[in-house]
Amino acid sequence: MAEFDLSEHPHRRFNPLTKQWILVSPHRTRRPWQGQQEKPPRESRPSYDSTCYLCPGNERAGGVRNPPYTSTFVFDNDFAALLPDTPQGERKEGDLLIAQAERGICRVVCYSPDHSLTMAEMDPPAIRRVVDVWAEQYKEIGARSFINYVQIFENKGEIMGCSNPHPHGQIWSNETVPQEPYIEGQAQAEYRARKGSCLLCDYAALETRQRVRMVCDNGHFIALVPFWAVWPFETMILSRRHIASLLELSDEERDALADILRRLTVRYDRLFEVSFPYTMGIHQQPTDGRNHPAWHLHLHFYPPLLRSATVKKFMVGYEMLANPQRDLTPEAAAERLRSLPETPAP
Repeated sequence: MAEFDLSEHPHRRFNPLTKQWILVSPHRTRRPWQGQQEKPPRESRPSYDSTCYLCPGNERAGGVRNPPYTSTFVFDNDFAALLPDTPQGERKEGDLLIAQAERGICRVVCYSPDHSLTMAEMDPPAIRRVVDVWAEQYKEIGARSFINYVQIFENKGEIMGCSNPHPHGQIWSNETVPQEPYIEGQAQAEYRARKGSCLLCDYAALETRQRVRMVCDNGHFIALVPFWAVWPFETMILSRRHIASLLELSDEERDALADILRRLTVRYDRLFEVSFPYTMGIHQQPTDGRNHPAWHLHLHFYPPLLRSATVKKFMVGYEMLANPQRDLTPEAAAERLRSLPETPAP
C-alpha cells in the first residue's frame, strides 16, 4: 500500500487556534491555477472622486463633510453596527431564546486621501502611518471602560462587501469579546498552560524552519499560508517577537509591519493581475484590563479568488453542512504566492 502523502491523498488538518478541522483533497486537482485565466481590464480610478463619500472635502451620506485631510483620516461610522449609548438589558425565555444588549463603537479609517490607491500601491511610509493609526485607535477606544475588544479589519473589493473603493478599513469595538478572537484566546491560553510556551511563537518557529508555507518575511514578521488554511490563498502575518498587541511594537517593528503588508498585498494583486479582494483582520489581546500572557499578535487575510479573477471559492454544500474543504494545498498556494514579484504591475 502506498505511503500517506500530504500532497497526494485526502486528509484532515487541525487548526490549533480554533480547534476545528479542514478536509484537504489534493488529488482533485494537481495544478488548480491552470485553465481559463480571465483578465478583466485593470480598473482605473481618479485620485479624487467628487461622488465618493470618503474623499477629502466631500459630504458623507450622513450629512457630515470630511475635512481636507492630507494623510490618514478617522471618523465615527455614520451607519454604525454598534452604538455606545445602547441601554443595557437582556431578554431570555428559558435556555432557547436569549438576547443581550451590546454596546460598542464603530469607526472608519481612511488610509489615504488618494482615491485611486490600494494598500498594495501605497509606499511603506504611507502604510506605516496606517499602522500608527491602528495602534492609536486600539489604545484610545480600548481605554473606554465598556470596550473589551477592538477589532480592526478591512474589506477590499465588491465581492467582499466593500461598497466604496477608496482605500479604507474599519474598526468595530465590542463590550464583549467576539466569537473568533474569543476562541483563539482560549486556545492560546490552554496551549500555554499545557506546554508552557506560546502557540504562535512555536508555530512561527516551525514554519521558519520548514519554509514550505512561507510567502515572505523580514526581521520582525513572517507571512505564510497556514497549514490549516481554509481559503485558497489565505495567509497569516505573525510577529516574530512575542507581543500581545500593536501597542508593543517598536518603531522598527511598525516599519517592518508596513513593509510586509505591502509585499504581501502586491503579491495578491500579481496573482491574477487584478486588484485582489480580501478580508483582512488584526487579532490581538482584549482591552478588558486583564493580563493576557498567551496572546500573540497576528493578522489574517481571507481572499476568495481560486483560479482566476472570476473563479471564486464559496462555502456551499458539504462545507456549510459538514466541514470546510479545499483542493489546493497550503504548500502549493504558498509556492505560487512566493514566486510572484514584489513590485506592482505597470
